[in-house]
Amino acid sequence: MPLSNEKNSVSEDLISDSDSSGLSESTASSSDYDSSRQSFTSDSSSKPSSPASSPPKSVTFDELMAAANDLSNMILAHEIVVNEKFHLEQIDLPEKSVESRVKEIVHKAFWDSLESELNEDPPEYEHAIKLFEEIKEILLSFLAPGANRLRNQICEVLDIDLIRQQADHSAVDICGLANYVVNTMGKLCAPVRDEDVKKLQTTGSIVQLLRDIFHVLDLMKMDMINYTIQNLRPHLQRQIVDYERTKFQEILDKTPNALSQTTEWIKESIEDILSTLPSPGTEQSSGSNLSPTQVLNNGYLKLLQGDYQTKALPETLMTDETRLQELKEKLNHVKVVACILLITHNTVGAATAGIPEFAEQLKTITTVLLDGMNKKKFDLKEALNTISIKMCFEINKFLTEKDYPTLTNETQASLMGQICSIGEEDNPVCNLIDKRVLLYMKSLLCLPSAQRNMPSMPGGLAPVQIEMESIGTQYANIVNFNKQVYGPFYANILRKLLFSETSGQGEAGPVTE
Repeated sequence: MPLSNEKNSVSEDLISDSDSSGLSESTASSSDYDSSRQSFTSDSSSKPSSPASSPPKSVTFDELMAAANDLSNMILAHEIVVNEKFHLEQIDLPEKSVESRVKEIVHKAFWDSLESELNEDPPEYEHAIKLFEEIKEILLSFLAPGANRLRNQICEVLDIDLIRQQADHSAVDICGLANYVVNTMGKLCAPVRDEDVKKLQTTGSIVQLLRDIFHVLDLMKMDMINYTIQNLRPHLQRQIVDYERTKFQEILDKTPNALSQTTEWIKESIEDILSTLPSPGTEQSSGSNLSPTQVLNNGYLKLLQGDYQTKALPETLMTDETRLQELKEKLNHVKVVACILLITHNTVGAATAGIPEFAEQLKTITTVLLDGMNKKKFDLKEALNTISIKMCFEINKFLTEKDYPTLTNETQASLMGQICSIGEEDNPVCNLIDKRVLLYMKSLLCLPSAQRNMPSMPGGLAPVQIEMESIGTQYANIVNFNKQVYGPFYANILRKLLFSETSGQGEAGPVTE
């Protein structure tokens, strides 16, 4: 194939490889509210950007801040789409912290001052009226555009000018206004807040009632935000590829070196593949013969092996950093479980063959005892020793119940020794499981988009098949979506890295677009 055709096909290969592998849409639930709310729609006018390279230039502080803002918006939109459980929660300050103590003192001073003003003769209502003015605005913000009747009622009852006139003549009914607010909150709140609103009706002190009203209103505001996020998700899902690609292009325009780590990641993947090919200098070892998809898939697989807590992720994968780290930790846990079960089966499999319930019991025990193994303080050596003892105990107990001879001392010592050696470097069982896990993950990435069936599970992984399929599906979704968004950016980098050698003895030459 002519070189120019190869270069032109790079982008096509990447995009066609992931066109139909996007994330499935989740339906936004409207059950949290009795009446429908207006949903927000994102701007659909943006078109997918064609990645452009820019000459090196100095970046001003304003440009850097603008790029950071673009990145923040892109990360938020990405999180809403890919994380169906994404929601916002109120942040509670740590108990006994300085911030918590200061907040407590300031709030107490405010409410004590309000109580003192209301207890004066005649009462001073100005601060209370300001609170009702704020409550009015919050209640109005909960209303859908068509709720004119309730809007008019709230504006009429909480007419601040009228309330001030009543206060000037000592005719204002603070308790009556507070009760109206509580009843209105009951009409507007999500079902999950019904109990909180009912408790407001039993509050005796007017100051405590106002304080509790603001607390419940804060919860209702958070409910409203999360409800809006649910409704926003389907709209973002239809536009997220174009949106992320456009936003990243804007970041790249402001910070031209924003793909440096991505370029290094792809370069390392190419070098890794070439190191496994025939001796350097042969036609087979030429980078121009590598498939762009092959290079990217190898790079994605490396993400499951590398330590990206000390080594930076490619910029194009920053939005999935947390998810990738969690998947890697889950995979490490599953690998150790698979190693232990494989060793156990090979040692005593004949005695327990055909008893899936017992095999599942051993798996559960192993999984529980390895819980938290990715934490720094976790002692894997001690955990493996405990598991080995527990395995021998459970197996002997099972064999005794079935009137079979128990394990000999030699078999127990062999089983315990093999399990404890899993934590050692270059353990043959661990190396075997590692290779088969990567083989399975690679088969998922190479799976045609039209094929819905999962690939066959390699030997030794059958006991953890459910866990592997779950992790594999999440991983493949991240990769396929990433290809859809950043395929054109990867294509530009791959053209330069794979075909530059034709310009002269490995030196980077001009790229023909």
